[in-house]
Amino acid sequence: MKLKNIIILLLAAIALTSCDSFLDITPTGKVIAKTGEEYRALLTNEYKYFPKDRYMTVLRTDELLMDKKKSNSTDLDAYLDLWRWKDENPSPTTSYFTWRNYYHTIYIANYVIEHRGGITNATRDEVNQLVGESYMLRAYAHFLLVNLYAEPYTHCQPATTRGVPMMLVADVNAMPGSSSVEAIYQQVLADITEAEKYLCVDVWGTGENYRFNKISAQALRARTYLYMGEWQKAFNAAKAVIEAHGDLEDMNTSSTLPNSYKSVESIVALEKFSNNLFTAINLPAPSFISIYRTGDQRRTKFYKRVTSSSYNLQKGGDDALASSFRSAEAYLTAAECAARLGKTTDAVDTYLMPLLQKRLNADALSTVSDLMADMNQEELIAEILDERARELAFEGHRWYDLRRTTQPQLTHTYDDEEFTLTPEKYTLRFPTEAVEANPEIERWEK
Repeated sequence: MKLKNIIILLLAAIALTSCDSFLDITPTGKVIAKTGEEYRALLTNEYKYFPKDRYMTVLRTDELLMDKKKSNSTDLDAYLDLWRWKDENPSPTTSYFTWRNYYHTIYIANYVIEHRGGITNATRDEVNQLVGESYMLRAYAHFLLVNLYAEPYTHCQPATTRGVPMMLVADVNAMPGSSSVEAIYQQVLADITEAEKYLCVDVWGTGENYRFNKISAQALRARTYLYMGEWQKAFNAAKAVIEAHGDLEDMNTSSTLPNSYKSVESIVALEKFSNNLFTAINLPAPSFISIYRTGDQRRTKFYKRVTSSSYNLQKGGDDALASSFRSAEAYLTAAECAARLGKTTDAVDTYLMPLLQKRLNADALSTVSDLMADMNQEELIAEILDERARELAFEGHRWYDLRRTTQPQLTHTYDDEEFTLTPEKYTLRFPTEAVEANPEIERWEK
């Protein structure tokens, strides 16, 4: 049977539906992947349809505006209630986060892990790589879910706080309750460690770097520990990423944006803007852009000034702009953790300045260097968090940084009405369809 027909049948066999089961995955046939090529096709499909929700979180931050006059009606129908944090009884036209797609990916990852012994026509390394990527997909999907639908690890008692359902077997009939936040995080870390036993590829070539590789395990570990507030462990993992893949795009000379899959910074280029989402996000807030200093190359390369008070985003809307993990994030994680551990000189000289040298012109670099020399520990941490906002803007990091740190109260104004983000709104409710399909997800054991 031709590979393209296998793919079609596999999609039919393990399809997303709107039926009754918890995952909304209903097998409609019995076509089973056998060869390494067929299993690779199965994972490729999961990569292709992996949720782009990290970018959707931009709508809940201070990064952008939604304007009745400048936003088109389709965008307002789809995203306005997300932007104004109207999570209770949102408009039926609201495009929400794709709960089912995460669990579909987890299901396929579990399927590959469970059937690894039966994969034919593949070398041992090829099979191991498929298994390693599956552990990473499972870890990353659970990690994103717990950071959308459960309280932040740093703002709760993780062991006694409700997390999300954990799925470790390929069972479409499973109706699990939720595990604790602590249990989900520990499983994510366990899956990363397991993935490292199998991952064989150090770096995928351009065009295939949407796939997980060996470096990505440390990158996800660094982000996980950062969100847990485990500064030393996050620092160690981020340092390992830099040692393995420390290249940075020089924005003083390069025309390639650092969040491009073609950038030297790219580690995994899995997630990107959908074209529909980009039109909604393409109104950066002037107040957010004001955090960039004069001489910062990102201000002119990430954004295009349209009028004296309006900008367009140049960091999305292009298929090449896809980034899940890149080296700049590792530098920022190492800098933040070093600063929190009291190693302020190391934070600045070893990790922050090498990044800023690639982002600021000479005058701006000198000014910032002088400013940081006079900062105490608290001021430096605040500066590094601002630097994360500048560097990782519109890539889906801002929401998670706000919720794991100070959870500030934000306001959005639309049509002369003001809306406020309060701490409880930093955690999304379970989707209604998920609760209706499986009331057990709201049950969990402390």
